[in-house]
Amino acid sequence: MKFCSVCGSEVVQKIPEGDSLTRYVCENCGTIHYQNPKVIVGTIPIWEGKILLCKRAIEPRKGYWTLPAGFLENRETVEEGAARETSEEANAKIDIVRLHSVYSIPHISQVYMFFLANLIDGIFSESPESEEVKLFTPEEIPWEEIAFASVTFALKRYTEKSESSNAGTHMGSIRNRKLEDKT
Repeated sequence: MKFCSVCGSEVVQKIPEGDSLTRYVCENCGTIHYQNPKVIVGTIPIWEGKILLCKRAIEPRKGYWTLPAGFLENRETVEEGAARETSEEANAKIDIVRLHSVYSIPHISQVYMFFLANLIDGIFSESPESEEVKLFTPEEIPWEEIAFASVTFALKRYTEKSESSNAGTHMGSIRNRKLEDKT
């Protein structure tokens, strides 16, 4: 960041009074420009014991399989964002059951939240973001073709552990390309 989005003056990097982290600060108008992680929300949509996956039609990782997910928008809840992303990527309607996993990637400032969800009517289809949408049993998941570590983490926690409505939330992160599993 070079210029203040409030007054247009140049910004400097410094630790503001009362803070402990370096921030972009406008010394002209006093605005402190906070930068926070991006939140990505998605679902593990289930229909008759099978998991709905989407083959990406867009970069990054075009042609690889993923769960329906994307960036949370301003003024929406995490549940609303997850349902919207499932609709946008798979043309599917869902009923969210519970939060399934939270996965942090600090080096790129991203936090992933995946919700366990039931497909409402079993109807889904391709979209501009997904070249293929398909149901998989846990044994059929194309593990070598999964697009992102966060998706692999969520799917493995779902397929490896007994899933009941009372199961806990799985926590994980990746630091320096090393998985930390807190479940």
